[in-house]
Amino acid sequence: MMKWRSRVTTDGLDRAPHRAFMRAMGLDDAALAKPMIGVVSMKGEQTPCNMTHDFQVEAAKEGISEAGGTPREFATISVSDGISMNHEGMKFSLFSRELIADSIEAVVHGLAYDALIGFGGCDKTLPGVMMGMIRCNVPSIFIYGGSALPGRFQGKTLTVLDSYEAVGGFMTGEIDQTTLTGIERTCLPTIGACAGQFTANTMAMVSEAMGLTIPNVAMVPGVYPERAQIARRAGRLVMQMLARGGPAPREIVTRKALENGAAIVAATGGSTNAALHLPALANEAGIAFTIDDVGEVFARTPLIGNLRPGGKYTAKDVYDIGGTAVVIRALIESGHIDGTCLTVTGRTLSEEYSGANAPDGEVIFPTSKPIMPDGGVAVLKGNLCPDGAVIKVAGLKNLLFEGTARVFEDEEGCVDAVRQRRYAAGDVLVIRNEGPVGGPGMREMLGVTALIYGQGMGEKVALITDGRFSGATRGMCIGYVSPESFVGGPLALVRDGDRIRIDAAARHMDLLVEESELAERRKAWKPRPPRHRAGGLAKYAKLVGQAPGGAVTHDGAADWPWFDEKHR
Repeated sequence: MMKWRSRVTTDGLDRAPHRAFMRAMGLDDAALAKPMIGVVSMKGEQTPCNMTHDFQVEAAKEGISEAGGTPREFATISVSDGISMNHEGMKFSLFSRELIADSIEAVVHGLAYDALIGFGGCDKTLPGVMMGMIRCNVPSIFIYGGSALPGRFQGKTLTVLDSYEAVGGFMTGEIDQTTLTGIERTCLPTIGACAGQFTANTMAMVSEAMGLTIPNVAMVPGVYPERAQIARRAGRLVMQMLARGGPAPREIVTRKALENGAAIVAATGGSTNAALHLPALANEAGIAFTIDDVGEVFARTPLIGNLRPGGKYTAKDVYDIGGTAVVIRALIESGHIDGTCLTVTGRTLSEEYSGANAPDGEVIFPTSKPIMPDGGVAVLKGNLCPDGAVIKVAGLKNLLFEGTARVFEDEEGCVDAVRQRRYAAGDVLVIRNEGPVGGPGMREMLGVTALIYGQGMGEKVALITDGRFSGATRGMCIGYVSPESFVGGPLALVRDGDRIRIDAAARHMDLLVEESELAERRKAWKPRPPRHRAGGLAKYAKLVGQAPGGAVTHDGAADWPWFDEKHR
């Protein structure tokens, strides 16, 4: 008989106290004799993104029970990117990704669960759960909670991005208070994650392209009852994975799988945050896969998704034409995704997606007639970002920009200037000291970028930062600049009035200052004192690495000695 990991907590004379705790939770002899399957989610009231989890978690537990397992539900945290945006709370967003992965590790290893189903919803919860799955390396299935339905107002389809940009429009007098209020009240009509191809939907597609979830489920809206069927199937499938011994997450997450994940980001004009999350997932598997590797895939992959914010359509529109499968099949056939990679079903991507619909030519274009010949996201290099920076080029009208630097030492300084419209066309707004260490936490800056766009200045100025951007950000916005300014990266040397040249087509960004002058500035530079000296952010700042490696806090491929020989 197969020896499950959980037997270390249930079998033997000296496990009587352990069994007593389990009996106190209502487990009987039959339940104790079955494998213990963890089911983790973010059920709660922190964000609408995760409020779809409740009925799906119950369905997953039913599926586990039907297939002969004992489900063990537990929760982890979520920090809403939307509600934490544009204030100090955003410093906890990326930090929360690590907390989620750590908490899953603590429960799965601490309680010796045999397998795992993990739900994600809000942006950082998706990579956080997948990181936890890969770290624990027990049979696991990731399930996205699903996106919200798009809103409608004055005959237009809306996402929450419209409310951010409407604030800027109101400031300039382009719209009135009635319109602003109408957009606020209609842009997010249901629970679920943001409807555009922002970070949540991007990473949901990544989970499919990497084989970590049930095929063709990512674009099913979060409020559709179909999601209960998906979760129930996941419960049954994870029991099959346990019975046949896999595939385990690290068998699925190979270098080719990571490249597949990067390809679907580029093909759909997805979130720049994926350039941070893919190396973090690779780290958990012990694979060297940096922002440079992500950039290589971005550069060779055509943009075929006409999706917001760079395009026109939302997740529901992708669902209506056949789901993520449409994109994956097209990219397999064009050679941009490796169809031989495994999925959680034990079958390959090619086997699972061969029957998918062809691109419709409106929501998803054929690879033979792409929107752009290379990806909707690009990694830049140059003397201002020797280790890399990231820009979303999908939807940009002009890929070349040269302007004059306006330097801000933090996000608040830039937001204040933008609110008061103390900037002009041709400016390059530089926000520094917002990197993973300097922030700490690498704040996401949709608030300021949306204000700029709403004020009608979206491509008339550029914005550069060592912080992050939301997947909803659009315009000439370059983030993740590495090395960050706080540790002495070149961004720390920029001064007001310097000229900066951004050539996204050539994937280059440079500070147009003589090297001799930069050398003098480098000599005069002094590190800033840390912003947080205690608490979680202080600990995070001491551990976190730079963006090219995923801004991770540990060396990956963690081992866990589940059993010694006497327990086998």
